[in-house]
Amino acid sequence: MSVAARRRHSLRLLAVTAGMFGFGFALVPLYNMLCDAIGLNGKVEMRAAQAAAMPDLDRTVTVEFLTTVNGGRPWKFHAEQPSIEVHPGQLYTVNFSVTNTEDHAIVAQAVPQVTPWEAAKHLKKTECFCFNNQPFTAGEQKTMPVVFMLDPELPRHVDRVTMLYTFFDVTDVAMKQN
Repeated sequence: MSVAARRRHSLRLLAVTAGMFGFGFALVPLYNMLCDAIGLNGKVEMRAAQAAAMPDLDRTVTVEFLTTVNGGRPWKFHAEQPSIEVHPGQLYTVNFSVTNTEDHAIVAQAVPQVTPWEAAKHLKKTECFCFNNQPFTAGEQKTMPVVFMLDPELPRHVDRVTMLYTFFDVTDVAMKQN
């Protein structure tokens, strides 16, 4: 193989490598755009809810609240109400209780998921502990609200929505950012 052929081959390999890196770098924004567009995986747009024209008082939807803690951490985490009946277009507040049962401070982040997937784009939150990292001292207990509404445009066949929150320990990541 000549020197010119090796050089062309090396340049092609370098271009392929750069293209693969660029594609990998673009995957997260592309995934987020897809989730925002169609509500895939229950990903909810985290922005303030816009007031609906009128609540739909003729319609009732059951909203269930599930909680988990990732990694088997011994934290106590639960919704104060396992479910509520809501009218689309009306604001509701549900409190969640979290206790750090460990003997050291932690920083936690809640990640929400909504099912069915088609309900995710109709869930509007004005306040949620999932918007920010949550610092806890050793043994600290917090009551944290979620203020939300379901858009009246929620498809009529959806009569039950589940909001799942999973708490993750992000102490190491939070400490590196400070």
